[in-house]
Amino acid sequence: MPKETEIDRAEEQNIEKSKVQQIKANDRSHLHYHLKVEECLSHTWCKPVVKAMASNHHNGEQFFNEIRKPEGRGRWDLVKWLSTRKSYTWDVDTSKESADFYATKMAVPQNRPHADSSDWQVWFVSHATVLIQIGPYNFLTDPVWAEHVSPKQGRGPKRVIPAGIALEDLPQIHAVLLSHNHYDHMDLASLRWLYNKFAMPIYTGLGNRYYLPKEFHVIEMDWWQSVFLKDLKIVYTPAQHGSGRGLRDQNAALWGGFSILSPQGHLFFAGDTGYSPHFKEIHKRFGPPRIALIPIGAYEPRALMRYMHMNPQDAFQAHLDLHAKRSLAIHYRTFQLTDESREQPELDLHKTMKNSSKLMNPFYCIREGRKLIV
Repeated sequence: MPKETEIDRAEEQNIEKSKVQQIKANDRSHLHYHLKVEECLSHTWCKPVVKAMASNHHNGEQFFNEIRKPEGRGRWDLVKWLSTRKSYTWDVDTSKESADFYATKMAVPQNRPHADSSDWQVWFVSHATVLIQIGPYNFLTDPVWAEHVSPKQGRGPKRVIPAGIALEDLPQIHAVLLSHNHYDHMDLASLRWLYNKFAMPIYTGLGNRYYLPKEFHVIEMDWWQSVFLKDLKIVYTPAQHGSGRGLRDQNAALWGGFSILSPQGHLFFAGDTGYSPHFKEIHKRFGPPRIALIPIGAYEPRALMRYMHMNPQDAFQAHLDLHAKRSLAIHYRTFQLTDESREQPELDLHKTMKNSSKLMNPFYCIREGRKLIV
């Protein structure tokens, strides 16, 4: 019979072995919650020529919004603001933010090949990246896992929290919905990683194929144009915004949002947009969304941002215009793009909803890696 000390030593070794196994099980350091930027400095000086003469919002050189930009502050006011602003004022301890994120037990999305077509859920990944699961089909909106949103690693707005889902933990992606070509929405590194694994189609606006690798399967669409993916109808919808990745390509490619239509409901992804009548038109054409993904951040200074970006009050009005049964806030918390604090969009949205005199459907703010069952 072994001595007591030998038994104790064996038990200690088993405990240590169990601890090591548990640490390995919880260790997510080998997974990709962020990626290095794929350098694309050529985009900063390119001038693509897009033939879109058939489009009624293209003047032969550029695309334009349905509502023209009001006179007043122009491009040079924007340049002056960019050159003088303090770009990193968010009070975020990124090391602590990452440590807290990795220490939190997170659910992982699953492939659902036999899911009923009425079974919907959406996962907030970060910024404008959302994993949409409609029955057995999985979509990603504007996938950005990059550490910076710019044409070069180490420059431009920096990610302050890991993406909520590791790339390796994604289910089979059947399509990407790419709203437009700004760096915080079109990330070449993420698109390449996804395409190498899933070879999925990328649906986007006219002219955006120019910026993407030739081997990608890109389907360009005009506003209100539709295509089918299995039994789902995908419509490219208007937005009030703009495009460009450099100095010479402003509005050379189209921007927009997406509606996914099925007998079980309507999902709406607004992309990046200012407030305009297009939300009412989308409701008129397609009915109330079962869920709407609506941007609430990047809105200060208001005089400069009003036309291109909604503030939370605008986002709430869009929610009402759409008659959305529920909405999910996007486009905040991840990259400091403008002057409001990190928490302000969520605080302002809650204040707006609290002060509303109308009975309303819910408008959720959830954290990265969390899901809504729709």
